[in-house]
Amino acid sequence: AEQIMAGLAHVLPKNIWLYVVQEPNLAKLGRKFVLQGGTQRNLAAVKAQVDFIKMKVPDAEVIVHKFCGESGAIGCAIEAVRVTARHGHTHFIGMDALLGLGFSSKRDESTRCYFCKNKCLRTFIDTVTPAGDERRFIIATCEKGTVEDVAKMREIKAGLDGKKKANPNFVDVAATKAFTSYAPPVVVKEDKRGLMSKIRLPRVKAQLEKREKYKELKIGMPRALNMYNTGPFWSTYFEALGIPAKNIIWSEYTNEEMYKKGSRRGSIDQCFPAKVSLAHVHDLVFSKKKPDVVIFPIPNTLQTDLTHMLDSCACPTVTATPEVVKAAFTKEGDIFKEHGMEYWDPVVDLYRPQLAEKQLHRFFGEKWGITKEENAAAMAEAFKAMETYKNEILRKPAREVLEKLKREGKLGVVLLARPYHNDPGLNHEIVEELQKMGYPIFSLDSLPIDEDILQEVFGADVKVGRVPHAMAISDVWKNAYSTNSAQKLWAAKYVARHPNLIGLDLSSFKCGHDAPIYSAVEEIVTESLTPYFTFHDIDENKPTGAIKIRTETIDYFLKRYMEDIQDKKAKQQKLREMLEAKKAELAAQKLEQDKSDPALAAVGS
Repeated sequence: AEQIMAGLAHVLPKNIWLYVVQEPNLAKLGRKFVLQGGTQRNLAAVKAQVDFIKMKVPDAEVIVHKFCGESGAIGCAIEAVRVTARHGHTHFIGMDALLGLGFSSKRDESTRCYFCKNKCLRTFIDTVTPAGDERRFIIATCEKGTVEDVAKMREIKAGLDGKKKANPNFVDVAATKAFTSYAPPVVVKEDKRGLMSKIRLPRVKAQLEKREKYKELKIGMPRALNMYNTGPFWSTYFEALGIPAKNIIWSEYTNEEMYKKGSRRGSIDQCFPAKVSLAHVHDLVFSKKKPDVVIFPIPNTLQTDLTHMLDSCACPTVTATPEVVKAAFTKEGDIFKEHGMEYWDPVVDLYRPQLAEKQLHRFFGEKWGITKEENAAAMAEAFKAMETYKNEILRKPAREVLEKLKREGKLGVVLLARPYHNDPGLNHEIVEELQKMGYPIFSLDSLPIDEDILQEVFGADVKVGRVPHAMAISDVWKNAYSTNSAQKLWAAKYVARHPNLIGLDLSSFKCGHDAPIYSAVEEIVTESLTPYFTFHDIDENKPTGAIKIRTETIDYFLKRYMEDIQDKKAKQQKLREMLEAKKAELAAQKLEQDKSDPALAAVGS
């Protein structure tokens, strides 16, 4: 028992500083640390904290709060005084009623919530005052579970839906619209004469057979990695070549059940987004829809709107994952062949369209009997779909929301993350929690880049020569060649310079490209005193309780931040009014003097 308790005490500071606070550099916080909370009554826990802090900050001064068990309650009382003074009223039942309050609590099968498929257990606390007033408090994991009546639950749901409508989540929009059909025109020529003019006569019959056959194919693609921003390209490319939209099958969004079923084949311990790709391919292989071929493209380089880049490379892990998946499903027997399907992973350089055109024609031209002209036309439609996705579906409505935030003096949250973090199973629905609290959420691709906005946000930087272009990051990262890393850094600059945006940096455990830019992103955002929050090293584990605490803390901080801004504006407005009143008073006094002394008025004029 002593060893178990010692182990718990030893791990406590690591859990607090590295997992919850996520700040390994304690020296950055200062040198005076106050330990509070009832846990500090355990001297083993105190010693573990002191040892850990001193290891990180050798000259630290560590103090145990005199009333450590009551310090949280004292803080609540101070906050209650502040809130009551600001709002001018309180719901407190009074000290006499509080001292005589009776209560009972219950948590069993009778308290289980059935308002959604999760069926969570709740805690019912029934209170009664000395005057006989009864009330039930319900502690639940979500807002819908805080009531028992279905009608009231629907009211709560309607309120949440109203908040979502008023505060769009462009991360969710991006995750949905990346996998919809953009209904391109079919560019493949149907007549034999058109085909015969491009292909030698002896091959025409074989090519025609290939063309007819591939149009019946069912294509399965994993909803993973950079498919979250290249999805429109691939679905449009295949549809433009004549494959019906209904024959393009995407795996499901990441969920715990899918991951458990399909992630056991991998032998390399990569980052979670790469590991979960195995589960997405497993989902397609064992899908009831049974695709004829699974296509998982290898993105060597990616499209970007940024300028002055050395290159626009995809993450090496992302690039290698389709090959790792192939090996995992074929190393002990070909699983694809056993299920009557094939696996294709074409390499493509989207940053270099002319090269990409050659790569795709080399891969699909011979397989499907596609001419160079048809391949080029299909690619043109695919790139057009990408532009529609970014400009019409994301940036245009995002601009309207941004302008609304400016008018109302409110805040929006920018998710500083990689495209695949748009997947709700990878971001653990953190952004949805913040959306429900009343903050619109912007993805990187949704940040408007209209000329007037770029001038407003980056005009000063360009004018003084800090950067050659508003879409360049050479002032913060000289050797920019990694697309997603560069986009995060650029978005951090955007957030730092826009008064209505704050940053939420989200990164996966073992992300070798994100780790080097952690400090750069933080310095860029915090240099302008812009609020900035992190969820680093997230993985397959979803710590719901910790996420709830963090998002509620973020919400509390942002509300205080907005209150401070409003108070500052109110003080400035009051000062302006006082100055205007003083000017009017002085003008009135001068007018009276002028009337009483015409000679002085003449001198004054």
